Amino acid sequence: AEELKVLAEAQKILRETSSGAVAQTYALAQLSSSAFAGMAMRSSADLARLEVVALVKRLARRHHSAALAQLASRIAAVARYGAASGEDPFGKVKGLIKTMVERLEADAAADQSKKAYCDKEMAETSEKKAQKTKEVGKLTTKIEQMTSTSAQLKEEVAALHAALAKLASAQSEMDKMRRQEHEVFVQNHAEMKQGLEGVKLALKILGEYYASAGDAHKAQSGGSSGIIGLLEVVESDFSKSLAEIVTAEDTAASEYDRETKENQVERAMKDKDVEHKNRESAYLDKTVAELSTDRSSAQAELDAVLEYLKKIEEQCI
Repeated sequence: AEELKVLAEAQKILRETSSGAVAQTYALAQLSSSAFAGMAMRSSADLARLEVVALVKRLARRHHSAALAQLASRIAAVARYGAASGEDPFGKVKGLIKTMVERLEADAAADQSKKAYCDKEMAETSEKKAQKTKEVGKLTTKIEQMTSTSAQLKEEVAALHAALAKLASAQSEMDKMRRQEHEVFVQNHAEMKQGLEGVKLALKILGEYYASAGDAHKAQSGGSSGIIGLLEVVESDFSKSLAEIVTAEDTAASEYDRETKENQVERAMKDKDVEHKNRESAYLDKTVAELSTDRSSAQAELDAVLEYLKKIEEQCI
């Protein structure tokens, strides 16, 4: 844009200052160009030419433009040639400037078109990069959360299996103790019952005997009463012991039944919990596998976007 501005200024200078000088300089040059050679630098045409060349050279130095430097050299060469040959150099200079202007305008249009392309591609690609990066990040977060939850569930299932094994072992020990207790009860109960029945039978026999003996045995009644009294005490003790044995058995059986039912309820709950956690863990593992596939696809798309963005940056930056 700066080059076009200065070139336009150069054209204006040529139009405003060179018309009269051209007529005077080159009409005289046709008569005797050598006669006016020493006066060439003092003519208004030379001053205009030098001003144009100086402007273009300054612009070339300011912008480090090889094209403008070349244009300045060509303008100077054309002007010198025109002055020496008697031709109008400013016509050619104007042509050079016009050609340069047209080229710069074409370059500017191309640059503008490229800039529009670069702006569009950079914006769209950067947006895609942001979208894909966010998508990959969200998938990664979900995968990590689900993987962690699944691992926690597996640990809980392992703990439940350990608790179930411990519960089964305790129940097995209880079953064994109950069988042993019941076997002891059966034996003790039979012995106590048998002893009690023996004492009762002895009391019956003695009672019947002393009742049928009459006065002949009255003298011995004191001794018989002592024996019968002792057996009655034994009968009472045996009856009490038998009742205690039965009570202890009933209590032990009731306690066993209660604990067994509690263990059954606890085992059922833990089995249900294991089933639920296994099912949830399996679902999470399946979902993680699906999300991992989605993340791989998203990552591949992101990699492609990053590769394309790199190429666009190389072209446009």
